Amino acid sequence: MKKLLITEKPSVAMEFAKALKVNANRKNGYLESEDWIITWCVGHLVTMSYPEKYDEKLKFWRLDTLPFIPEEWKYEIIPAVQNQFDIVKTLLQREDVREIYNAGDSGREGEYIQRLVFMMAKPNPNAKMKRVWIDSQTEEEILRGIKEAKDLSEYDSLSASAYLRAKEDYLIGINFSRMLSIIYGKRIAKEIGEEKVSISVGRVMTCVLGMVVSREREIRNFVKTKYYKISGKFITESGEFLADWKVNEKSKKFESPELYNETGFKNKQKAEDFIKSLEGKNATVTELKKTKQKENAPLLFNLAEIQNECTKRFKIKPDETLEAIQTLYEKKLVTYPRTDARVLSTAVAKEISKNLNGLARGFKDEEIQGYISKMIQEKYSTNIVKTKYVNDSKITDHYAIIPTGQGFENYDKLTDLNKEIYKLIVKRFLSIFYPPAEFNKVAVTVNIENETFYANEKVCVKSGYLEILKPAKDSNEESNEALKNLKKGQELTSIELSIKEAETTPPSRYNSGSMILAMENAGKLIEDEALREQIKGDGIGTSATRAEIIKKLERIKYIEINNKTQIITPTKKGEIIYDVVKNSMPDMLNPKLTASWEKGLEMVAKKEIQANVFMQKLEKYIRNKFDKLVIKY
Repeated sequence: MKKLLITEKPSVAMEFAKALKVNANRKNGYLESEDWIITWCVGHLVTMSYPEKYDEKLKFWRLDTLPFIPEEWKYEIIPAVQNQFDIVKTLLQREDVREIYNAGDSGREGEYIQRLVFMMAKPNPNAKMKRVWIDSQTEEEILRGIKEAKDLSEYDSLSASAYLRAKEDYLIGINFSRMLSIIYGKRIAKEIGEEKVSISVGRVMTCVLGMVVSREREIRNFVKTKYYKISGKFITESGEFLADWKVNEKSKKFESPELYNETGFKNKQKAEDFIKSLEGKNATVTELKKTKQKENAPLLFNLAEIQNECTKRFKIKPDETLEAIQTLYEKKLVTYPRTDARVLSTAVAKEISKNLNGLARGFKDEEIQGYISKMIQEKYSTNIVKTKYVNDSKITDHYAIIPTGQGFENYDKLTDLNKEIYKLIVKRFLSIFYPPAEFNKVAVTVNIENETFYANEKVCVKSGYLEILKPAKDSNEESNEALKNLKKGQELTSIELSIKEAETTPPSRYNSGSMILAMENAGKLIEDEALREQIKGDGIGTSATRAEIIKKLERIKYIEINNKTQIITPTKKGEIIYDVVKNSMPDMLNPKLTASWEKGLEMVAKKEIQANVFMQKLEKYIRNKFDKLVIKY
């Protein structure tokens, strides 16, 4: 009797074959040995059918055929991969196959790809179905995944969530895109000088477009305002220091209409008059706080964080970063990339020395070896179980992206960019074992006739983890001797007051990396406090889909991304679509709606609500929305 294992792509199948010591010759679309058959999908083999496959009349876009909500859903084989589907189907139906291992990508989308195949291929009913769930493609992890494979039914709720996600995107995309195109298409085509326009809306895509356009208009409509701050130079025997004025309750300018804000005046003359009123007065140090501060290394990378970091450093798009990390994952160098977690599980943390030892033995990089050598010499602790870097409650499917400590036989074949990205992941990983950076902080308050001036200084005295993750500025700047030698109650007689002109600045445009973070943290944009808290940590889209959504918006010319800076701006077409959606169905632009649907999908996956309950709510939303819009039209 045979065991059949199905992966998502051929390259992954080869890694499983190596781990299982399946040394058979590659056949047409699969490998077979005495015990094992290993085959693969090539991404999606099955897709949802378009409306015209239900009824040819639905090929034509008309309001009286909307909303389209099938009672029985239809699926079809993607023509370009029909041959591989037929191979997989034949293998699934073989009578000598008694165990079937779903070794698809360990996530919701990976589950969906394989479940569609099972649904269409109808496997041998006598075969036991199992699910392999792994965090990396190392031989050890693959063998563990197969040994500990659970019954496929244990992932039924994840599968239900995946089917619902696809149905939700299909229903919202097809129905509302058709409806808005019918109503507004001709008008928009005329505005942008095109013959014909189809409006494309989506559950996540339209919300992201809304974020881009809203930010652009905020910048466009921003009016810079000048205001005038007061600064003081205070000279002592040890040197001089600068301190800035800020209004307080005892100040003669408290709640004065002359102030633009608590640190500056609206009018330059008023600021000058204020300075004159303080000339010749003595200043006293009324508060002096000297503290030591420790700062730990940041949390590990999840996909959103590494995408943002790579956009800043290498000016590449999020989908390029994902592609690079996917390559590193398939080359066994890093763990699973499509993760939202920035921490490790307790189980992984207890075995983390394996990753470190692997790096020490195998990664021939002088800089990295220097960091590891220092860890050994200084005897830095690797027991991180009770630190902020380990938290089982903050992990859903996978822990943070870390180096496996393996796969170095593949390293030299990587592109230079992929090597740089790998090194970033390694550095972030090593930094959590280094001691915290230490700073001396001085906070000074100077009083001149109840007017207060504040000075602060933060000086790094021990680099700690910053030795690896060097900040943009030099962390070891010299401390100000004048501040360091001040004493509380000390009188300062040599004072020079001056005006500093300042102006308000507009918000920054998103770049492709910061957009990913904004999507991940979209809950912060929600005004409803209860819902904001409910979806905390659940943004719009998922780690696996966010980059593709940005890519699609660019492809359909709703946004433009500058190749050099990665700055995102909306196109004229994108802004017109935004206005159409805002005037017709504004909730599609609100993260509240998108994030709440995403939360619902997660609840289905966690068995907190039934799939049919989610579907009923979705259908009700679509029908209600159509009723209102058709009446309005």
